[in-house]
Amino acid sequence: MYDLAEVIARIERDERLPADPWFDVVPAPAPNIAAVASFPGHVVVAADVDRPFVESFTDGHDLAAPLGPQFLGALEERLRLVAGSTDLVLMAPPGGGDRPTDLKPAPDSTHPRAVRARLHRSDVQVWRTGPGVVVGRGVAGRWEVSVEVDEDARNGGVGRALASAARHVVPDGRPAWAQVASGNVASLRAFLAAGYVPIGAEVLLTPVASQII
Repeated sequence: MYDLAEVIARIERDERLPADPWFDVVPAPAPNIAAVASFPGHVVVAADVDRPFVESFTDGHDLAAPLGPQFLGALEERLRLVAGSTDLVLMAPPGGGDRPTDLKPAPDSTHPRAVRARLHRSDVQVWRTGPGVVVGRGVAGRWEVSVEVDEDARNGGVGRALASAARHVVPDGRPAWAQVASGNVASLRAFLAAGYVPIGAEVLLTPVASQII
């Protein structure tokens, strides 16, 4: 059985996931974390459950069911975890040329984004510039970007600049991933303008403590 890291690697290589079977159940990416990710024609349930459990909610062909409230509620009860929001998942290739804004490492940052990331991520990197912060987070081998702009500096293109700059600090020439809550259109516009492309949707399940920060 392959794992979520292999799914991520295949997507980064621009390989299309199979439509038959249309879903896979793979091991959880880390202790006390589960994920349900939907890509074109394929769904991945990364959790400590078996295939019959998932099939009992899908009617055999319902690609939307694993991201629906009935299945996520059952998964919460089964795993004793809490489902977060349904996020759009975006990806961008490494940045070329000079970094568009001056980012400085901030390894001791206590920014809420960084604190939350450290609760259920490994290899957390925090970069700061003026009125904004970028948090690079690795889960299942991928590098994620989380951007926060100080309230008094919003609506001035800072978010777009940070999202673009983050593509230059991802290690090993890997793509940058981003998760954006579906209702956060300001963030979505910033990432789209910075060259990120939507590739799917995802829900992470984590302990209650990590949900309230």
